[in-house]
Amino acid sequence: MRSKTTPMAEAVAAIGDGASVMIGGFGVPGTPFCLIEELARQGAKELTIIKNDANEAGMGVDLLLQNRQVARLITSHIGLNANAIRLMNAGEIEVELVSQGILAERIRAGGAGLVGIVTDIGLGTPLAKGKTMLSLAGREAIFEPALTADFALLHAERADDFGNLSYAATARNFNPLMAMAASCSLAETETLVGQGQMIPEAVHTPGVFVDHVMELAELPEVYHVVRR
Repeated sequence: MRSKTTPMAEAVAAIGDGASVMIGGFGVPGTPFCLIEELARQGAKELTIIKNDANEAGMGVDLLLQNRQVARLITSHIGLNANAIRLMNAGEIEVELVSQGILAERIRAGGAGLVGIVTDIGLGTPLAKGKTMLSLAGREAIFEPALTADFALLHAERADDFGNLSYAATARNFNPLMAMAASCSLAETETLVGQGQMIPEAVHTPGVFVDHVMELAELPEVYHVVRR
């Protein structure tokens, strides 16, 4: 099987203006900070970013917000990022807030090829505003459309050069789902090994869902918030 190792700058260059980009992670664990920094450096505009959170000021997604690269943010919460709140309140970015479990399930549905999911979560709350309502077996429900994206940016603890990925601890949050729901997945990894050197049972994302792999020469300080 061919090697999918690709220079980071080359892989990220495929992300053009107006692209939709899923970004793995929850806070620091599983967030591909180096890929985000490269995306910020290259400067693609009018992006739709799908991520569980907006990170904190000065790191991760906030770099894209500071660069005015984000047109729309689909997320569970932005409360740790005052800059994201300011931009939303000023109408400079569109923010769609989705409860965390529903966000994960909408992405899972996208990866599975489903049109969407039906749920009663959010009934009678602002989260149901503007949504399609259904009545099934005498019960009211909300239709939540599946989420897919042009690209997914992922962070793995270990990978082989075909793109089989293994995540550490809570980094197994949104990364596996997003790898399946995006047309093109880019994975940065802390350790890169040759094919046949990963334990099959330790593979959380099969390489068939990954298009590009890049090894991190070193982890910047932002990753060191996590103590293992």
